[in-house]
Amino acid sequence: MSVAFDITRVGGQLRQVKFRIGRQTVEPFSTAPWCDQPEARKLIPLLRELRGDFFCAPFGAGPAWRGEAHPPHGEPANATWKVKASAGGRLVATLQTRIRPGRITKVIEAREGETNLYQAHLLEGFQGRMCLGHHAMLDFKRNGPGLISTSRLRLAQVLPAPFEDPAQGGYCSLKQGAWFRRLDRVPMANGGMTDLTRFPAREGFEDLVMLQHQDADDFAWAAVVFPARKFVWFSLKNPAHLASTVMWHSNGGRNYPPWSGRHRGVLGIEDVTAYFHLGLAASLADNPWRAKGVPTSVALSRSRCTRIPYIMGVAPLPAGFGSVHRIQRTATGIRLQSAGGACIDHAVDTAFIQ
Repeated sequence: MSVAFDITRVGGQLRQVKFRIGRQTVEPFSTAPWCDQPEARKLIPLLRELRGDFFCAPFGAGPAWRGEAHPPHGEPANATWKVKASAGGRLVATLQTRIRPGRITKVIEAREGETNLYQAHLLEGFQGRMCLGHHAMLDFKRNGPGLISTSRLRLAQVLPAPFEDPAQGGYCSLKQGAWFRRLDRVPMANGGMTDLTRFPAREGFEDLVMLQHQDADDFAWAAVVFPARKFVWFSLKNPAHLASTVMWHSNGGRNYPPWSGRHRGVLGIEDVTAYFHLGLAASLADNPWRAKGVPTSVALSRSRCTRIPYIMGVAPLPAGFGSVHRIQRTATGIRLQSAGGACIDHAVDTAFIQ
């Protein structure tokens, strides 16, 4: 098997994810510096285990909604999962939620001969609208500087609310609420523009933006090329399930515990149906993204199972490959094409997200 992975039982967070490509093993995901240290015992479960990728329902944090007071990123990111099966590259775990009663089944699969990770979350017994999503975090300290790209943008905005409070030791660099059209030209708080296609950058700051893709019918993508390690990481999603992408640039801008200025070189690429990370009440309320036709919640019903599929994978870089310009379906998977015309043909089952 070319992919090895595990999850934390608390929070169901992906850990120890290793992809074997050619003669090297790559580990694209981050682990918070306090994980597995004595200091972590005092933290809420989400932060105690902060690593890899995890499923959120609701996505984000905010005030209680109609008596539902969810922990940050919901019970799936904080409660204890029951692992039902783990063999042959396939893991199945379940969670019975209490705040909004229902059952979530987590299925994660690696397939022989592929360097992909297939995830599906099955939501049963729930009633009402919910914001939800994935929370993948990539490690640029281990893997070196990266080149970031996505499907063509339809909408893009900096978080229209304070993300950090300088009085508490938290700092942001982007212009609050600014709309933008290109990742390489994003307004800064102090004037001028910055480039979000390259990371690490803006050391000493935390920033959050949200994107929605113009050319996405049932297929949208994000990608990061790591030239020094000679691999590309990508995510594939169906916008009917995960309408937007939140990007969290974490580079030492939080100087309060447990972050203490040491969470650096981490990029969250968080595929969601939500209104930024502002929680259930904000996602269900009228908001500018809903007004522009972008779903910020998913309708759940006790009478049916809702499946949220998601794919992440890695591929080796050929000589001369720059940033990813386009990802298209092929008969056997996808073709990643750079701006210079270099191509990578990669085997993956794109029908999984249809």
